[in-house]
Amino acid sequence: MSLQDTSSQRTETTVNGQRRSPRGFAAMDPQRQREIASLGGRAAHQSGHAHEFTSEEARAAGRKRHASSSASAK
Repeated sequence: MSLQDTSSQRTETTVNGQRRSPRGFAAMDPQRQREIASLGGRAAHQSGHAHEFTSEEARAAGRKRHASSSASAK
């Protein structure tokens, strides 16, 4: 197997002097990974486990984040 990353083959890595090829999810082509991840996201929304921020929740999170970073910068 080549050490170059191509669309059909992934780069081998060396661990403790041994070459290891990616397996499972890492060995899939990026398009197939996106398809699987998309299915997971859809399932989460259908089951009610996914959270979508409301505008007010996002504003509050932003205020909280920026308040802590500006306090530490002083």
